[in-house]
Amino acid sequence: MSSSTARKSGLRREVALASALLAAIVAHLLLYPLTGIGGAGPLVFYLFYASIFVFGTWSTTSNRGTRLLSVITGLAVFVSGMLNSYSPSPAFAFAVYVSSIAYHAVMVAALVHYIFTARQVMTEILIAATSLYLVLGSMCAALFALIEWFVPGSYVSSSGATIDWQLLLYYSYVTLTTVGYGDVTPIGFYAQSFAAFEAIAGVLYTVILLARLVGLHASRPG
Repeated sequence: MSSSTARKSGLRREVALASALLAAIVAHLLLYPLTGIGGAGPLVFYLFYASIFVFGTWSTTSNRGTRLLSVITGLAVFVSGMLNSYSPSPAFAFAVYVSSIAYHAVMVAALVHYIFTARQVMTEILIAATSLYLVLGSMCAALFALIEWFVPGSYVSSSGATIDWQLLLYYSYVTLTTVGYGDVTPIGFYAQSFAAFEAIAGVLYTVILLARLVGLHASRPG
């Protein structure tokens, strides 16, 4: 196999891995309602959720420490998620939020390193940057849930729905994309400040970073 053929094969593999990660993250956003149906629903969701960032980390970095952290935090998310789903308690909920934040942080670090150390902005970098955007939204949901845990009543729902992490995941993406339906409202100081930060970060990310990466990708030599 020539070096050119090997390089093309390697690039195709990276695109495939980046695409698989993005698809898994999108699937995670569609599967999270399983946690509310009981039975095997939470088990299916947490098995999937506790695996996707481990896969993502291992496919974007060869650093052993980062890979090990992804496995440890993934296991922590799975165990705490199972406990909180089948034997709910404030302590188990706290464990879910903290482990989820750590789990996301590992994935964010791996993606940031992968994106910003690339010599060229190829297709897989654009896909990874899109994944990073979605991961940030999911991570903010865990942060919002932790705020609600520490300061109950930090968020209110116009429908009267219970403020749980599932609702805050929806709220996080509505905030990140600045859609702002207004059905969930932050009323605590910490809740409001983090919501404002996420909205600003979401706008700047798409306007500056993603636009810049797309421009570099389009202008690269053929």
